[in-house]
Amino acid sequence: MNNVISGVGLYTPIDTINNDELVESFNLFVADYNAQNSAEIAQGELAELQPSSTAFIDKASGILSRYVIDKQGILDPKRMKPYVAPRANDSLSLQAEIAVKAAQLALDEAGLSGADLDCVIVACSNLQRAYPAVAIEVQQALGAGGFAFDMNVACSSATFALQLADNTLQAGSASRVLVVNPEICSAHLNYRDRDSHFIFGDACTAMIVEPADTAQGSRQFRILGTRLKTAFSNNIRNNFGFLTKCEDRSLDAPDTYFVQQGRKVFKDVVPMVADLILDHLNSLKLPPSDLRRLWLHQANINMNSLIARKVLGRDPTQDEAPTILHEFGNTSSAASIIAFERYRDGLESGDLCLLSSFGAGYSVGSVVLRKV
Repeated sequence: MNNVISGVGLYTPIDTINNDELVESFNLFVADYNAQNSAEIAQGELAELQPSSTAFIDKASGILSRYVIDKQGILDPKRMKPYVAPRANDSLSLQAEIAVKAAQLALDEAGLSGADLDCVIVACSNLQRAYPAVAIEVQQALGAGGFAFDMNVACSSATFALQLADNTLQAGSASRVLVVNPEICSAHLNYRDRDSHFIFGDACTAMIVEPADTAQGSRQFRILGTRLKTAFSNNIRNNFGFLTKCEDRSLDAPDTYFVQQGRKVFKDVVPMVADLILDHLNSLKLPPSDLRRLWLHQANINMNSLIARKVLGRDPTQDEAPTILHEFGNTSSAASIIAFERYRDGLESGDLCLLSSFGAGYSVGSVVLRKV
């Protein structure tokens, strides 16, 4: 069976934060913290916090701005986290709401309605609740049939879900699958941490996966093959979970947010990703030189450039390996799909492309595509 991605959707919140705004808020927090703890800092009991700068952020990441669900709460130096209004149980949850918006865009592009779906996979780094599954809520809101479930492989969730979608169709368990990635990353980002306060943004992406012989969309990409890999590492971690409140400790401790050892991640992940992509292409008897476009996970501009260079054997052009970090920041599993959604133009039928994501776990996903 030849399966295709027949529709892609992207939802972004209204609010944006640029680096100047983020740095101003962070530096106000730093000045207040250092003033309130001046005695302990002078005695060596606490370390003095250092201010951030736009130049530091740009050099470290290539990120200039990001979309967020709530700008006011994040930029308040007394709060430094988004405000999410509570909703009644019989109201659509925030995560399901943005998932439905992205899904509808993907359905429109594929020329379908929610009733045409019989499988929904919500794949993202952080789920709003343990149960009922957000995917089942999305299924109901769209009027889809069949079954639905949630899954989490951090930043690789979208590519892992694409393999599940392809396998589900191959097995005959469903006829059309929605993969949706509602990433509210601002809720797990520690805006009081200089090394990471600028990394993430919020967005939701969605893809329709279906057999080629039923697809009607005008922008189809055939799935030639998928490959996944995981290797355990603590270098990217978030310890917040349902047991946290049972540990009798602060629910706002630094390790209940995103934490990483950036240099170690860079050193470990770059060769892991490049090797997996090259092995995957070799197994399909496709030379890397045939790749027309690479849609890579958008975590760090330096990481992306080096991975693309290792795969292609030369420096990539912006057209070959486009980046969206400057506008979106890192949006976890949605990131590579945003690059895919934004940079599908300029391709001809038969062009070979690659979709790849990587992150905590460690986890790496590779999806080889051909423009129909």
